[in-house]
Amino acid sequence: MAVTASGLDRGSQSWNRTRLPEPAFTEKGTHQFTRYNAYPFQVNLWATKDQIRRPSRSCSTSASKKVRTQNRLGKKRRYRSRLGRLPNWKKAIVTLNAEDRIEFF
Repeated sequence: MAVTASGLDRGSQSWNRTRLPEPAFTEKGTHQFTRYNAYPFQVNLWATKDQIRRPSRSCSTSASKKVRTQNRLGKKRRYRSRLGRLPNWKKAIVTLNAEDRIEFF
């Protein structure tokens, strides 16, 4: 278990590996999975590509072809006269083989 200077645990106990990533339903994401069979997910900040690939196998029948990740900065927000930020987050785009699909609904 690794503890950083901020006191956050970045080890294996920091998040549940068996939990499925949360799908990111956006207009661009919908376009990606209808045309390119690539599904966007919002995942834990410290998740690796292998850790993202494992839960996506359980919701589809075969292994993913490719996993791409992006670290997204939180947006700046204003509350009355104070400035703040939303938390940073990680986006994973999982590309499946042409014949595979993930059903969300």
